[in-house]
Amino acid sequence: MEKVSVSSRATRHEARTALLLLTPALALLLLLRIIPTGVAIVESFYTSVPGSVIPPKWVGWQNYLDLFEDPGFWDSVWRTLLFAALVNPLTMVFALFLAWLLTRNVALTGVWRTLAFLPTALPLMGTTVVFGVLLRPEGVVNNLLTLAHLPTSGWFTDVDGAMAALVILSTWTAVGYWMIFLIAAIRDVPQDYYDAAMLDGAGEWRQFINVTLPLIQRQLLFVLTASTVWNFILYAPISALTKGGPQGASNFLMYDIITRYYALSSPGSALAEMTILFVLMGITVWLQFSLLNRMRSVP
Repeated sequence: MEKVSVSSRATRHEARTALLLLTPALALLLLLRIIPTGVAIVESFYTSVPGSVIPPKWVGWQNYLDLFEDPGFWDSVWRTLLFAALVNPLTMVFALFLAWLLTRNVALTGVWRTLAFLPTALPLMGTTVVFGVLLRPEGVVNNLLTLAHLPTSGWFTDVDGAMAALVILSTWTAVGYWMIFLIAAIRDVPQDYYDAAMLDGAGEWRQFINVTLPLIQRQLLFVLTASTVWNFILYAPISALTKGGPQGASNFLMYDIITRYYALSSPGSALAEMTILFVLMGITVWLQFSLLNRMRSVP
């Protein structure tokens, strides 16, 4: 009985210590994320003019109804979802492949890891400018495609090419970052599991499928979730290169929200759209969790 009491006190002490250590992070999360999100949701039910002395006016669901009747809004939703559906798998596949490759016995591993991480280490706007130069209609990429007798594109100036250019840019800048997380995850897998798999005659591919992937599922889920959120709020490259064009081809939700708030002076509509973006992100992440859990339960 005394041992149980001592164990219970130790557990409570660990819980208090953990809570004490987490308090600064939780306070920042509350002040910088949760409270502003709540305020934004409440203000989405009002209409106002920035800088005006006239107080905000309650309009209920009208901001949302106006958005639902706006074809431009639905076009932004569709393009944002399409962008996330293209970028997320590409980022995950390339990051996981590089992480697996760089945990093998490859010569000059440190050099290759540095080169893979370099696009992430560079400022996003700097990378954006470089891509803007490379993907100009008369830029290096089109010149190389011409030399290879392949079709060229206007990329950021072309309706069909803008999406592809943003997908390439986003994947390029994100792969190295998420690769670092997955390298750490793979290195944490105990060597005993690989030794047992080799005794059973499993090659590199079977070890990867049957040992590595099942044991890094939590880290994969974190990377997938964080990457999804990041891709939903893409703004800087669009602002610098396309301004939502051409013909709305890159007018993703985050850029449309900023445009409504500042350029169109419609904060109520912008915050309503932001709330819808939160909901879309939540649904997408939930679907990803459900899919991965279902795949995990399949024998």
